[in-house]
Amino acid sequence: MKPPYYAVIFTSVKTENLEGYNEMAELMESLAKKQDGFLGVESASNEIGITVSYWKDLESIKKWKQNTAHLEAQKKGINSWYKSYTTRIALVEREYSFEL
Repeated sequence: MKPPYYAVIFTSVKTENLEGYNEMAELMESLAKKQDGFLGVESASNEIGITVSYWKDLESIKKWKQNTAHLEAQKKGINSWYKSYTTRIALVEREYSFEL
């Protein structure tokens, strides 16, 4: 990805009831990949889950947030899967990396 682009940083603390969570997470990733403006995703989970998705612009992020299936997942997350979560949207102006 060549900056500038946007990162949606989703951090969460999950409940004990995770029935259906993994299936929904896989579905959301699959659907997000089909959205116009989607650039990629990275995720890690331990006591805190962190998912960062990358988007070309704010309009693409807005459309994803309003996606019908994504809205259903958000409701299920609030009602069943999350003790808490925070979503942050950031403009990535530079990036650099290292790889062996």
